[in-house]
Amino acid sequence: MEQRAEMLKRETTRLWQEEEQMKQEQRNQESNSFTWASLLLSALQHWQFWVVAGVLVLLFGLCWWLRKRSREPEREEESSDSDVEEEEHEEENDNANEAEEENDDANDPGMFFEEHIQWPVQHLDRDCQTVRDLMETFILVFQYILSNTSFPVLENAIEVGSAFEGWSPREEDITYRLLVPLKPPRGHIFHLEPGPVWLARNFRIRVELVCTCETEQPVGETRCFLHDLEQDQRRNASFSTLDDLCTDSYLDVQKIARYFQMFVRHSWRALPISAAHRLTVLPADRSCKFCVTRGWEKRILIEFFFGVQEGTSDIFVSSQYTEAAYTPSTMWPETYAVAEIKFFSYIARHAQPDTYHLRCLQVCVRCLLGRDFSTYTLKTVVMHLLTTIPLSDWRRRHFWEQLNDILQYLQSCLEKKQLNHFFIGNENVPEEIILPLELRVAEPVNLFQHLAQNPDIHEHAQLEFEELRSRLQRLVLHGR
Repeated sequence: MEQRAEMLKRETTRLWQEEEQMKQEQRNQESNSFTWASLLLSALQHWQFWVVAGVLVLLFGLCWWLRKRSREPEREEESSDSDVEEEEHEEENDNANEAEEENDDANDPGMFFEEHIQWPVQHLDRDCQTVRDLMETFILVFQYILSNTSFPVLENAIEVGSAFEGWSPREEDITYRLLVPLKPPRGHIFHLEPGPVWLARNFRIRVELVCTCETEQPVGETRCFLHDLEQDQRRNASFSTLDDLCTDSYLDVQKIARYFQMFVRHSWRALPISAAHRLTVLPADRSCKFCVTRGWEKRILIEFFFGVQEGTSDIFVSSQYTEAAYTPSTMWPETYAVAEIKFFSYIARHAQPDTYHLRCLQVCVRCLLGRDFSTYTLKTVVMHLLTTIPLSDWRRRHFWEQLNDILQYLQSCLEKKQLNHFFIGNENVPEEIILPLELRVAEPVNLFQHLAQNPDIHEHAQLEFEELRSRLQRLVLHGR
């Protein structure tokens, strides 16, 4: 726009000079008795001059606005000859810069990828904020309903999973997941007990009553659950964690999930959002899963599961399923979801804006859809590489190299039948991620142990890898 303004300014100057020349010729032809009134009338008759003058004023105003926005110092006006030379020089520089940018874009694999890969339109920022607002409202309602009861205390939900981490492969597959931490209610304590040996890093949560006779009581509450209420009285009470949420004194995931599903159904009607949105609670044994729909627009899938924090660390035991074929309702597997989202937030703070690690993970996971190869395996590979390869090498122009690094690392792990867990026994985990001491000093855990134990599974995994590489090549070359 500035270049266009400069060109029009020169054209206006030329017209101005021609106008002056025409007036001078008129003055030479007219008699000496020509009055100032007739000169003004002659000038007014040249309407083209005043139109150009008005355009010039508008252009000057536009230039001033552009310069003010860009905060560039205003340059002094030069003569028409110097303007022509400067314009020609600027045009040459602009042409050279455009040619250089076009060459950079042509050699930038990340740019090529963005332009040719057919990605669905996603509105993650908008949808994430919608989910945050809805969950905040739900938690406030739950806290109000469950206040002054012996139901576990709910804390603010923590955003976890691929949607909030920023690498969901497809819009139609996005599920917004949140972890709702549970604290023991007044007069109760939670004890984490390791599960059976064949369920590594899985726990049971034993609930015990504690004496509160000598502790400061909340306003309006004077009873001690251990001494003031007999067992029959507890059974007759409106609600009891031990009786309603436990099985043999152990916190039962499925009972908690059923209660929360009931809370969601009944509290939804009281929320203002229910006037324009429809809620459907979906079947789930160990979480609360539902979708929110506005009219005929797309649905937003939301799932929140429950967790108990291990001390003050970023590790929780959660209501998610274990890797076993059957997960008992009193079994709570260890989850690293909170530590994972903190890790990706740490990377985002220390990396350049055009860092492409999430895009690399996204395209790899997209190629896995419909296959048995684990998504968490690729996520683990990328996390390992992010702590061993400088973040400067993850920028967009290194896109091809990083995809190749991911495939090579995964192939090497398959050949060695060993892929170490990222948070267990790994010295490269950033210090700001709080891990229990036993995890930091533990021996690394091999996620590919099952491959070493079963040759058939190992062979199948290698075939899956070849299919992954083939799909990735087709996606990169053909955009689908």
